[in-house]
Amino acid sequence: MKKLICLLCAAMVAAGTFAEEMAIRVMSFNVRCVVEADGLNQWKNRKDYTVSLVRFYNPDIWGSQEDTHQQMLDLQAGLPDYDYLGVGRSDGKTGGEYSPIFYRRDRFSVDDSGYFWLAEKSKMHTPGALGWDADYPRIATWGIFTDKATGKKFFFMNTHLDHIGVEARHNGAKLLLEQAAIHAKGLPVVITGDFNAVPTDDPIKVLTDKTDPASVIDSRTLAQLVYGPEGTFHDFGRIAFEQRPRLDYIFVRGAWKVMTNAVLTESQGPLFPSDHHPILADMILL
Repeated sequence: MKKLICLLCAAMVAAGTFAEEMAIRVMSFNVRCVVEADGLNQWKNRKDYTVSLVRFYNPDIWGSQEDTHQQMLDLQAGLPDYDYLGVGRSDGKTGGEYSPIFYRRDRFSVDDSGYFWLAEKSKMHTPGALGWDADYPRIATWGIFTDKATGKKFFFMNTHLDHIGVEARHNGAKLLLEQAAIHAKGLPVVITGDFNAVPTDDPIKVLTDKTDPASVIDSRTLAQLVYGPEGTFHDFGRIAFEQRPRLDYIFVRGAWKVMTNAVLTESQGPLFPSDHHPILADMILL
């Protein structure tokens, strides 16, 4: 009997270890577009830092925001283990900012993918479309991924909400949920992005409205371990630590166990990888 109990305990430990090894590390990271006026923190000075950060934390899949085509080329060159989904928001090709999904090709295969503009239904597949009262065109990228390690599938979406248009922010958030419900087809969901909204703002309330069956949950509220501050936007260190707003999120719906959620605040003196802190979550697909 004692031997049987020991074997059962060993099996339980092994099962737990296997589950942790199969965890999916998710990142959301606004890399800040190319702006020469950023001085020391312009892209040419921080691109290697940004690449090193991603390589060190080694996310399995991550949504990025504000990437221009040149930055996409730099990231591909520095991160050869990743493929990506996404197009430029201005022309549906390489023009304007991307909201790409990077993923490790050795970990995932892509079953389906697409993108749409955050705009009225008649314009959501029109390149460069301005939705409602938005200041800029906004785009969302999505994919259905199979984890090669487990055979399990999930839906992943990445986006960047408008920072000004009240209608665009509200309707854009609703559109994200609608499109996720359509394309996910019942699979577990992850939505990453810079939502240009703090938790009490309307877009986040729309996304997390429990009366909506398509709603999502902020992974930070589910995490067994939370690390770092809440604030994610720091404007290259110009915003006081305690005043930094939380604009970046990893949302989930469905069979996810969220192990950790972290806001990564490192810098190299006055040099930052971006004007946003990246966020990271380790999650197990049940």
